[in-house]
Amino acid sequence: MQDYWNERSSQQKAVLVAAFLTTFLAVAGFAWLANRPSMSLLYGGLDPAQAGEVVAGIERAGVAHEVRGDSIWVDAASRDKLRMDLAAQGLPAAGGAGYELLDGMSGFGTTSQMFDAAYWRAKEGELARTILALPNVRTARVHLAIETGRGYRRDSQGTASVTIGTNGQAISREQAAALKYLISSGVPGMAPDAVTVIDTRNGIIAAGEDEAGADRAAEMKRNVERILEPHVGIGNAIVELNLDLVTETEMLTEQRFDPEQRAMISQVTEETTDQSNSTGSGAVTAASNLPDAEEAQGDRSEANRQETRQQANYEVTRLTREVSRQPGSTRRLTVAVLVNGVPEENAQGETQMVPRQQAELDVLRELVASAVGYDETRGDQITVKSLPFAGLGQQGTAAAPGWMDRLELNGLARILMIGLFALALVFLVLRPVLKGRAPRPALDDSRPPADAPALTGTVIPATEVVAEPVVPQPGPRAPEQLALPPGDPVARLRNMMKERHDESAKILTGWIDNKENAL
Repeated sequence: MQDYWNERSSQQKAVLVAAFLTTFLAVAGFAWLANRPSMSLLYGGLDPAQAGEVVAGIERAGVAHEVRGDSIWVDAASRDKLRMDLAAQGLPAAGGAGYELLDGMSGFGTTSQMFDAAYWRAKEGELARTILALPNVRTARVHLAIETGRGYRRDSQGTASVTIGTNGQAISREQAAALKYLISSGVPGMAPDAVTVIDTRNGIIAAGEDEAGADRAAEMKRNVERILEPHVGIGNAIVELNLDLVTETEMLTEQRFDPEQRAMISQVTEETTDQSNSTGSGAVTAASNLPDAEEAQGDRSEANRQETRQQANYEVTRLTREVSRQPGSTRRLTVAVLVNGVPEENAQGETQMVPRQQAELDVLRELVASAVGYDETRGDQITVKSLPFAGLGQQGTAAAPGWMDRLELNGLARILMIGLFALALVFLVLRPVLKGRAPRPALDDSRPPADAPALTGTVIPATEVVAEPVVPQPGPRAPEQLALPPGDPVARLRNMMKERHDESAKILTGWIDNKENAL
């Protein structure tokens, strides 16, 4: 090493020192990256309060961690164990407190109002924990409005609302309906309609009549697409359907009177007969005052009277009709169908998309009208048009994530350091060493003298080796003699070594052994 160092010039020494330092720093940096812990995501998207509790638990565990925005990164080797330890501590807190609130309440100093408030608070926490089990729910809070008055009541009704924060995937109507039944079943006397489900992004999620209308519209849209796709092809028809439904309950009462038609409802008949007789007395005399005297006959009259009366009661014809319209009936329907054109060659021989014929569109319109239940009297409208679809440009597709996106930052840094180390090793170490070797003297094309020794397979000492092989004079030669053809010396030597490979190898081996012995 000392001899090699002494043989180098000052410029080569500076290059070697710089290469050594660069290599040392590269190796030190690579070792630092290798010993640096690989960070992995522990939790993301936590509330500030939850994130603070989790960070405090990580610090108590003594694990290296980093906070990047709303995400917490820890050492990948300790991530799984740390999650289990934090879960044992109840971190991150899932919803509010549940029935454990009742464990700390004692019978002394606790009134009935305090117990009721703690009970409903615990009920809200338990319901929130159950809702958080949904895969797309990140946060959930439940509010119960229950009448706390006591007394003789036949039934008690309350209302409830649940506010949900998602991780990007919206709450469907099916999930909203399930949450309504979940909360109403957990609270005695509460109806599912008394529960309101609110999404923090999309607002109130309606489940009920609106859900039935949406399902009907989706089913009608699928029916239209199934009819069109066998003819126009998959993806060549776009269907938009708007279904206007009756959402309110309506009661109609109609009463009609027809004076031309009447009906007898009762009839009363009365018959009266009256008969009277009267006899007048004679003149009053003294004889009429005697006891045995006969009275004188007077005038006599008789009267008879008979009366019949009939009463009939009639009612004018009345028609009463009650019509009840429940939510869900169709008020109006509109359908818009856009069909792609057909390929056709123009005069230049180029293929282009042109709209379909009107007769074909009329047939498609009849099919669509039959599929959706078209009613002209109701004001329904169906529009079928054919327009060429715009093709997707070269910049219209998004490239799929490659393998570079799946590598973490530490992995990329390690690959970069390995590449830099390899380049530094090639350019700063190997290249100066190769340049430091003494160049070989150029071969002379001149002819050697006639008395020069011929190049044979005999081993020649390194000090007596000339720079240019001697070409023998024309004439007979020994089998072991190597003759160089005329031309470029390098080309001649290369051709000679290809033709006489075994003999050239023996000569070079002898040269190398001789040089080692001389050193």
